[in-house]
Amino acid sequence: MNLPLLIRLAGIGQLSVLVASALVPDQLDWKNRFAALPRLLRQMYWTYGGYVGLAIIFNGTVCLAAPDELAGGGRLARIVCGYIAVFWGVRLILQAVFDVKPYLTKWWLTAGYYLLTVLFAAFTVLFSFATFHSV
Repeated sequence: MNLPLLIRLAGIGQLSVLVASALVPDQLDWKNRFAALPRLLRQMYWTYGGYVGLAIIFNGTVCLAAPDELAGGGRLARIVCGYIAVFWGVRLILQAVFDVKPYLTKWWLTAGYYLLTVLFAAFTVLFSFATFHSV
């Protein structure tokens, strides 16, 4: 198995998730749905979304910039891979909790939802493996 290649591909995959993330505000009509919320809550929601987006950018970028190091099994590599595994593992669990059915109104939204689920699972498994494997 070529772990650095898999980590590099995961980096591309993680950055690709941002494409789906960019569609969310429009598909869920955030502008109108959040209009009734107090300004602070709207600001907090956008801030949380920004932090998640930045975390995904970091995860994807570090995987593209240092796949050999992440696969090397050093202490920092295991910590970073462990963080990425937990990040995506939590997101995978949220797939089962979120009630998305009313929003999967088009075939491509449903296909995208299931593709994201597969990606979240793959990221969780890959980075869990990278965290605990022996070099």
